[in-house]
Amino acid sequence: MMLSRNTVNPIHRLRDEIDQLFSDVLPSFQTWDPFGMLPTRGFPAMNVWEDPQNIYVEAELPGLKMSDIEVLVSGDELTIKGERRDTTPESASVHRRERGMGSFARTIHLAVPIEHDKVAAELRDGVLSVTVPKAEAVRPRKIEVRMLEK
Repeated sequence: MMLSRNTVNPIHRLRDEIDQLFSDVLPSFQTWDPFGMLPTRGFPAMNVWEDPQNIYVEAELPGLKMSDIEVLVSGDELTIKGERRDTTPESASVHRRERGMGSFARTIHLAVPIEHDKVAAELRDGVLSVTVPKAEAVRPRKIEVRMLEK
């Protein structure tokens, strides 16, 4: 079962709050992890949730087209990768560059078996929506309760 990291574990919630505090002062702190042990944020920003039938992933990808994006499913992982190209003319004098450019990839672990051949993705208004159907074996089933006569 996948639950939001922020609501399940108080340590994760505390880390999120500390990250938010430091991100205002040191923007690169959000991805700093000297030991490679803590979950880090990255691009694209994502929301992940589930219902009994599916896992849903939304990723913010402003300015990208489907031809710039790949969605891959392998085993129990979903990967979103792509590239944001630099649109600044070579002759331009850049005053500020805050939008990241280049290749990116985010991989998330899916905590339940899935139906790989039924994963669907769509891009609308800069938001990539991926629907990942859970395997039939892990979906809740209603069990009929029978009354036994004495």
